[in-house]
Amino acid sequence: MSISVRDRLAALREAMPPIEPAAAEKLRVGGAWLVDIREADEIAQGTPVGAKPLGRGFLEMRLEAEGAAADDTLLLLCASGSRSLLAADQLRRLGYADVHSVAGGFDAWKDAGLAFETPPTLDAGERARYARQLTLPEIGDAGQTRLRDARVLVIGAGGLGSPAALYLAAAGVGHLAIVDHDTVDRSNLHRQILHRDASVGQPKVRSAQATLTALNPTIEVVPVEARVAPDNAADLVAGYDLVIDGSDNFSARYAINDACVAAHIALVYGAVERFAGQVGVFPAGGAPCYRCLFAEAPPAGSAPTCAEAGVIGAVPGLVGTLQALEAIKLIVGMTNTLSGKLLSLDVRTQRWRTLSLPGNPDCPICGGGQR
Repeated sequence: MSISVRDRLAALREAMPPIEPAAAEKLRVGGAWLVDIREADEIAQGTPVGAKPLGRGFLEMRLEAEGAAADDTLLLLCASGSRSLLAADQLRRLGYADVHSVAGGFDAWKDAGLAFETPPTLDAGERARYARQLTLPEIGDAGQTRLRDARVLVIGAGGLGSPAALYLAAAGVGHLAIVDHDTVDRSNLHRQILHRDASVGQPKVRSAQATLTALNPTIEVVPVEARVAPDNAADLVAGYDLVIDGSDNFSARYAINDACVAAHIALVYGAVERFAGQVGVFPAGGAPCYRCLFAEAPPAGSAPTCAEAGVIGAVPGLVGTLQALEAIKLIVGMTNTLSGKLLSLDVRTQRWRTLSLPGNPDCPICGGGQR
């Protein structure tokens, strides 16, 4: 004989007495998790200050991604207290030992005069454009909002900067600035996929702006026609949350690294030589930084350019895409990134390996974390 939803909720209230909003707020201040499981359109009307707006769908996966432990205190809040009871029961069955429903839900929370806030929201167009991304528990509304609010500087509109910028624009990074001093040459086109044959002779940053705006007209793309140097690097990186280094010379790499360390901005590094590539993330403030990896540039002429050594377009395409992926992970707050690590790949043999990068205590820029 089946049981009605009403009877089921009554049984759950008796087995797991809900916690009153005021008591829930005290527990939250003391370190408990207050989790808003309502739908996005409901959360858009307001959510308790300090609550994690995770929604009901994929709640179990979202909690795991957020780092909730089985013995943490979890306080679930819905609109009126019914959905949170059912969700609490499910979580207990999965092994969460201390999970409770907030009595009366958000309605009771407001009636009790407890603090709530209206979070940034996505409009219908954004939900349609980023629908497949929003489904990921690691991104969701909160992550997509962070992407929309992010300011990212891409150094170079070439083989690395092209795929990086394209995927960042497609992902919804709200403000992209592209720095390059060069013009489009026909020999660029097999790997620098931001540009078209009709762009030959145009400044790369203008060609990049046209392509990225056509891909995603909802974002802001700023062309910066400049050559990176020690005397302008600090001004270039100022005001950005993250920098992607797609430069092709050591002078620019050192200048950008030093400026990012000084400004406490994370730097996503990439490099390509023939069939090999590297991707790494130097955390905000360095330790390690690029100079910990390469203390000084190799002798002039010892590192061949793409023109001298040759390259298949898909290789910088792969490295630039990985740079964009690391940037997205950093922006949305994922923990398993290449921060302080170097991914080395050889596409001829498909050998990939990840190395931890120790900080150099004698590094003149970041001190290897010993400052």
